[in-house]
Amino acid sequence: SPPSSNEQLYDVSVVEYGPQFGVVVRRKSTNTTVFSTDVPGMTFSDQFLQITTRLPSDNLYGFGEHNHRQFKHDMNWRTWSIFTRDSGPVGPENLYGAHPVYLNLEDDENANMVLLKNSNGMDITLQPSPNPAVTYRVIGGILDFYIFMGPSPEQAVQQYIQSIGLPVMPPYWSLGFHLSRWGYKDLEDMQMVINRTRDAGIPYDVQWADIDYMYNFMDFTYDKSDWPGLPDLVEDLHRNNQKFVVILDSGIASNTTLIHGAKQNSPGFNIYQDGIDKKMYVKDVSGNELIGEVWPGQTAYPDFTRSNTMNWWLKWMRYLHKNQSIEFDALWIDMNEPSNFVDGSIHSCNSSSKLNFPPYGAHILGTEIDGRLFSKTLCMDSHQHWGRHYDVHNLYAHSQTIRIHDALINMSAPKRPWAITRSSFVGTGKYATKWMGDNQSKWPQLHWSIISIMEFSMFGFAMNGADICGFWYEADYEMCLRWHQLGAFYPFSRNHNAKGDNPVIFKHQDPAGWDEHFIDIVKPVLLTRYRLLPYLYTLMYKAHEEGYMVMKALLFEFPKDRNTWSVDRQFLLGPALLISPALEQNQTIVDAYFPKARWYEYHTGKEITQTGVVHQLYTPLDKFNLHLRGGYVIPWQEPSTTTHQSRTNFMGIIIALDENQLANGELFWDDGESLETYKNNQSSVLTFTMVKAGELTFDFQTNNYRAAELRKIQVIEIYGLDRIPDKVFVDDIRVDDYKIRQSEKIIQIMDLHIYFFNINFSPWVVRWEID
Repeated sequence: SPPSSNEQLYDVSVVEYGPQFGVVVRRKSTNTTVFSTDVPGMTFSDQFLQITTRLPSDNLYGFGEHNHRQFKHDMNWRTWSIFTRDSGPVGPENLYGAHPVYLNLEDDENANMVLLKNSNGMDITLQPSPNPAVTYRVIGGILDFYIFMGPSPEQAVQQYIQSIGLPVMPPYWSLGFHLSRWGYKDLEDMQMVINRTRDAGIPYDVQWADIDYMYNFMDFTYDKSDWPGLPDLVEDLHRNNQKFVVILDSGIASNTTLIHGAKQNSPGFNIYQDGIDKKMYVKDVSGNELIGEVWPGQTAYPDFTRSNTMNWWLKWMRYLHKNQSIEFDALWIDMNEPSNFVDGSIHSCNSSSKLNFPPYGAHILGTEIDGRLFSKTLCMDSHQHWGRHYDVHNLYAHSQTIRIHDALINMSAPKRPWAITRSSFVGTGKYATKWMGDNQSKWPQLHWSIISIMEFSMFGFAMNGADICGFWYEADYEMCLRWHQLGAFYPFSRNHNAKGDNPVIFKHQDPAGWDEHFIDIVKPVLLTRYRLLPYLYTLMYKAHEEGYMVMKALLFEFPKDRNTWSVDRQFLLGPALLISPALEQNQTIVDAYFPKARWYEYHTGKEITQTGVVHQLYTPLDKFNLHLRGGYVIPWQEPSTTTHQSRTNFMGIIIALDENQLANGELFWDDGESLETYKNNQSSVLTFTMVKAGELTFDFQTNNYRAAELRKIQVIEIYGLDRIPDKVFVDDIRVDDYKIRQSEKIIQIMDLHIYFFNINFSPWVVRWEID
């Protein structure tokens, strides 16, 4: 139930001025005005709505999807358009997703988050101090604002995510390293990459197939000429405990000649006619299927706002999976803005329609030329079940991910569904994960990727990432190395690139495609990722269950430290891991800010002795910067080259002590792939608690999880102890057969054999003494 009025963090009042009015929201505890529309100029008409809200400060974050060059917004009258569009993350124009939501960090370190729940296109104009404000100019719909009061930045985001839908829980294997490209020449080319990656011993879980595998780029087919043994390749991946992901585009081929060839290539293939019979497609203004053009040529667009598209799409997913024997493990959903290679349709669009040519174009990409809103997408006067495309355009991918998520559950249960999407809307993270689209193999994109991923963490996507080494253009050796050192800590870690413009074929950029020196540098950072996967998986669980962010800006953990408010070249994974990457060419010194806390260098355990200042970290090409925050217990597992093999290895924990010699943490564990194990009593949460220095309690919630793969915790690594313990006790019994050593500044207690389940089903207590 909602809080009573005396529990609410806010007061609301209405201010009248002439024929207009304004809504004012104040924070009770500080009397700060967090939202106020008492600014003249409010307009409400059919295709133009304008409203301005005053801000308590100019510390503004969010709004997307754009290529923001900094995490904290430049408030100097910048205008950002929101309208889903197939446009690479290079310039300032509107990109793939629509997220009209911002976080405002107030000057007293409180924070609020504001969502305009509106699916129409819009402009957002930012006004600087001394009177910071946001002006919305929206081309339709209503003004429906939601305000989340925090009071901390983390709490404000958590409240927002809980309201729009908690992030989907990914399978464990999806946290491994992925390889992909658009431009595998044939089956042998892909198999060669798989083989050399295995031979090099590079950790690697998932192989992806872009549109190359399709017959004439048609969904639910594969080319039996250049890819005749694709089912065998997929089977080989599965035998090696690896996974296979296929791409599916939104457009369904409608060209009769191509369809005839596809039927010969893939007997039983008739998805286009099947969609017509079931009335599955977006309709033009005349009531006929709207025909655009994408990779296979002329295409129709499924109307995923119809609930029955789920069963239709499921039918064809099963056709590819079973009839064509392409046993994919997840789906990659692309071109779903929706993208169109012609403007509107092959017959263009009605030029007299104010939907296609609105009176205000909102600076949306394409409207600046001649006012056409349908540039590179569908006619705005076309129809979907939820309404005019003009009003639901930004919901195309959102509706698609809902249907595909449900279809995957139907097809894969009891396994967990996983899909990744390019386009998105508010709440899409409940159904799919996200990647950042067609970036470029250029140095600035490393920094921009950090900003984008941190923003989408705020938008409710716990698992997201950018293409490592870049999609467009040929990757530079040093840049690709540095990008792997960065991308190893993305929540979603995938190397993916394009084939380039014909006849140029860019070379492969997978790690094993370079030289031995490259492999020797990249393997350790990827093995570090795999070692820390239990911690990352636990973060995913906390995001899914409670709305926490996985990859986030420093300000969310240190909001009272104003130096963190503009830091966007470093990031945190959860509360405990700080990553400070090298992002520039020929860079050997990284300026890294360390907020006031105890911080330890991951590899050596060396403590950062002075905090609240910037340190210059020597970072040659073969080094990456990873630091642990004191006060946290971090679970890890001995890594192998696949997550399947890693999960059979022993586990350990890192105890990073704070200034009081204390630390706490937790580990979520299940089989890694079953649906809703946390609700079905098939998982375990192990908590690590230190109530006093030198004593750690392992407590657990068994939830009847008895899988044979449950590991034992065999190693404890302690950061922040000055001396080696003289005695170690487990449940007050002195352990005689343990080994203890000091590796640089890290004290390791080994061979402890602490199983997840105590024989008495009571907490384990590990205690050490220093005489």
